[in-house]
Amino acid sequence: MPVEITWWGHATCTVEDSHTRVLTDPLFARRLAHLRRRRGAVPPPGARHADVALVSHLHADHLHLPSLALLAPGTLLLVPRGAHRAVPRLRRLTHLEVSEVAPGDVLAVGPLAVRVVSARHDGRRLPLGRHRSPALGYVVEGEARTYFAGDTGLFDTMAKEVGPVDVALLPVGGWGPYLGEGHLDAGRAAEALARLEARSAVPVHYGTYWPIGMDAVRPHEFHSPGDEFVRWAAEQAPGVPVHRLGHGERLRLEGPR
Repeated sequence: MPVEITWWGHATCTVEDSHTRVLTDPLFARRLAHLRRRRGAVPPPGARHADVALVSHLHADHLHLPSLALLAPGTLLLVPRGAHRAVPRLRRLTHLEVSEVAPGDVLAVGPLAVRVVSARHDGRRLPLGRHRSPALGYVVEGEARTYFAGDTGLFDTMAKEVGPVDVALLPVGGWGPYLGEGHLDAGRAAEALARLEARSAVPVHYGTYWPIGMDAVRPHEFHSPGDEFVRWAAEQAPGVPVHRLGHGERLRLEGPR
């Protein structure tokens, strides 16, 4: 059966594989602190329904408590190990089945295997948070192998841990003019694509949220990462198709693997 991937904006995607719905880093807000959604509508109520939701790390634009509160009752929510200690309000989400995970864990979700892998990124809740949790990526294995990188920089064991995949959901930008340590920009994401031997890629984590009041400051940093990734991928991973989706657009993968 085909595998379908919908990009809702930022790092939020729905992966439908083997009649099972996987939601990544749910973020359903128009505004988050100093960030405002500049492109794409807030995901519709149907996007809140999933069998499992994957949280890559504790930053508020990836572990967003008001969005998690909207998930359907009984949803399995995977969060980094130590998340309950770092974010005590997680315990209020009693309608969800919350499970802490770490790199190396493998969980069965219906017919899928969800494999937890490493990421190179600051895993604290805030830049000065006292409690550190690992930042994570996930490989969803069913009819296809789908890699959700979360937020990460390049790291030496990336190819070994993740392995060849059918599609890689790779962050290519951010929500401000500059990307610091532990991030992929368009060029580094293309290098990751080459390392992973992925059969296809979808760029995410760009062109959705932008700081209020910065509309005129380096606007190309907001608009261009998707196109730049397409260009860099053609150089570093020639022959690998890149599907640059619009907000709410769905990709249908026929006959993966």
